[in-house]
This record gives sequence, C-alpha cells and structure tokens, in this order.
Amino acid sequence: MNAKKAKPRKERKAGKVKTATKFARVMIGRAIMGKAASGRHRVAITGAGTINALGLDVPATFAAMREGRSGIGPLDFRDVDRLTIRIGGQVRNFVPEDHFNRQQIVLYDKFTQFTLLAARQAVEQSGLIFDGELGLMSGVVLGTAAGGVNTWDENYRTVYEEGKNRVHPFVVPKLMNNAAASHLSMEFGILGPSFTVATACASSNHAMGLAFNMIRSGSSTVVLTGGSESMLCFGGVKAWEGLRVMTKDACRPFSATRNGMVQGEGAGVFVFEDWDHAVARGADILAEVVGFAMTSDAQDIVMPSAIGAQRAISGAMHDARMNPEEVGYINAHGTGTAANDKTECAAVANAFGPHADRLMISSTKSMHGHLIGGTGAVELLACLMALREGVIAPTIGYEEPDPECALDVVPNEAREARVDAVLSNAFAFGGLNAVLALRRV
Repeated sequence: MNAKKAKPRKERKAGKVKTATKFARVMIGRAIMGKAASGRHRVAITGAGTINALGLDVPATFAAMREGRSGIGPLDFRDVDRLTIRIGGQVRNFVPEDHFNRQQIVLYDKFTQFTLLAARQAVEQSGLIFDGELGLMSGVVLGTAAGGVNTWDENYRTVYEEGKNRVHPFVVPKLMNNAAASHLSMEFGILGPSFTVATACASSNHAMGLAFNMIRSGSSTVVLTGGSESMLCFGGVKAWEGLRVMTKDACRPFSATRNGMVQGEGAGVFVFEDWDHAVARGADILAEVVGFAMTSDAQDIVMPSAIGAQRAISGAMHDARMNPEEVGYINAHGTGTAANDKTECAAVANAFGPHADRLMISSTKSMHGHLIGGTGAVELLACLMALREGVIAPTIGYEEPDPECALDVVPNEAREARVDAVLSNAFAFGGLNAVLALRRV
C-alpha cells in the first residue's frame, strides 16, 4: 500500500494549534507595528481573470469590447424550445473535461468551474504563491446571487420528472453558494477569511468592496475576489421570464428603443493586494482600488431609487477622496430596462452636476448580458481597460436617444480616451447599491 499513514490525532491537533499560534503572532506583530490600526492601506489589483460570453480570458474579452462585438446569441440547452426568451450571453466553446477531471466535475457546478478558471488566470498573472505567512494573511470573497442553479435544475428533474428517489450525495456541496469560494481556498492554500456574498445583482461589487476594506484595514494582505453566475438553464431562465423584464431580441441600454435585459453567465476574479506588498515584490499593478460605498434604498423590492443610487455614487467618491471632476468614465449598471436606465442616469446627473455632461458612461451588458451576481466582476474589466489601455468600451445596440438618458453613453463604438479615475456601478433588486472607485497607476 502506498497510501500515507494518517497522523495520530494528537499530532494533527498540535499542527492546527501551531498554525493558529503563528497566525495570532502575525496579527499581534502587525498591531504593534501599527499596520492593523493604520486605517488606510492602499489596495492594488495585480491579477485579473475571466470567462464570459465575450471570451475565455481577459485578452479575448478586451478585444471584443474594443470591437463592440456582441456575445449574445441563441441559447443552447435542454428544453430551450419551451421558453419564451431564447437568447442569452452564453459561454461558448467551453469543455469542462479540458480543465477538470471526472471527480472534480462531479463536485463542481458550472458557476464553480467558471470561478476556478478565472481565478487561475488571475493568480498566474499576479505571480503569487500562497505559502507561509501569505497563506495565513490571504482570503477569498466572492459574489453570486444563486450559486449552483444548474445543479438545482438537474436534480429537480431527477426527482420530479424522472421520479427517482435518490440524488447524488454531493448535490448539497455542489449547489451551495459558498462552493466556489471554498474551492478557491483549497486550490490555492488560502487560510484566511473565505466567504460568499449574495446580494442579487450587486453581489460581486459588494464582495470586491469588502475585499478592498479587508486589505485597507490591514487584516488581509491579499484577497481573491470577484464573482460568478451560471443561471442559463431551463429553470434559471424560466424564473426570470416571470418578471417580464427580458427582451427577445437585443439588449439596448439607454436607447429609447430598449425593451429589456438579457441574461449572461461567467465569472471575473481579481487579485486585490496590499500596495506595499505588491511594490516590494515588483508586481505589475493593473490599477488601484481607492473607494467603495454601499447603500440601501429601503423602498421597494424590485423598483430602483435614484436617491439610493446617487448616495452610493457620491459615497464612493467621498471614500476615495475624489472630486467629481476627476472621474472620466463610469461602467453603468445599465440593464436595458426602462426602470434601471432612467433611474441610473438621474442618479449620475445629480451626483456629478455640471460635470455629468463631460462624463463617459457605458453599459457592457449590451455585449455580454447581465451576469446577475457575477456581473460587477466582469464589468470591472471594462474599468481596467479604460485605465490601463485608454479604451472606453461602448454601449452597443444604441438606436435612438432618450431625453431621460441624456448622457454620453459611448454609443456603438469604443473610444480612445485617457482617464485617471473610474467608477463601477451595481444596483440590485432589494434596493441594494454598491459602487467601486478606481484610479490609474
């Protein structure tokens, strides 16, 4: 037998105590040096990864955004002919067997698979290895609205349609919302705080905002953060059909001819890192995260509030110590619904005042669809492209100006422009708003 002999219980317990003791010493040492209480550590982004309808990595996604290319098309899955809505931002040319073995596929819902692939790209770009103290001082904070929807859908079929009385024993660990975060911590040896945020369409921005604050406070050195979603299955789309906010043809944010949103799927994962730690190891810093704010409308479960959104936008700038005149671009929530687009434009106009006329704002949902809990993570890529490459992603499908959306929405074609500061908006059902502020390095 080649199997390793299990360590005696006392030895295992001693190992855990030793690790916990080391962690405690690290935190005490930081507090003594003033690190844990210094208030505002700078936060760098040193890695980015994605898989979405526009591409299976960041370069492919950037190329599609520059070209204004749509990733929305006919849906391809079981029983799609029973749906009224048959288009979506579905990930194409993705073969799980190319990335995971049979045992892993049994355990990973599609949203977890997407997360792992995006995270591998981000960590590889960052050059980090999470061993020793870094593993102890790192965490994972991810956003998802619904977790393993494909697993729910498949197993409801097994029980209700096929009449079977048993499901696979790993159904619960496969569908749980924290599955992706837990698997990231295991894959990379991350021993600090790891958890999932579920706040509907603001999940990723809330997750990234919390990761930002964890590093800024000194409690973590590195956090893998972002979000993922995969609701493009019969049950997932059928549920959204019931809301009557979906379009049958195309997503046209801010256009007077818009008639609804389009669902998408995928993941975006980033390496948020303590600035001094990144500089000390010579990391390539993609951008700096400088502010975050979150608010609640406390008004309606589905209808957005311009006041709540405005407070989040202004709050993010205040947190970043940023004047409105410094912001050159906003990646909008921009769902293509009348309720969101008018409300968001009013919020931006009120938050920026006269500067709103000189501000560029676009919705990349027009290209990749609405990734629900994962949407803010993929959309942060457009912010990185603006800051790092000087290219503003367009709002495609724009046909006719809407007097209630009288902002520069970068219609149909990408634009070259140097911007030094950007915002990323996310506004969710339940009246939950989350806005991130970034600066160019």
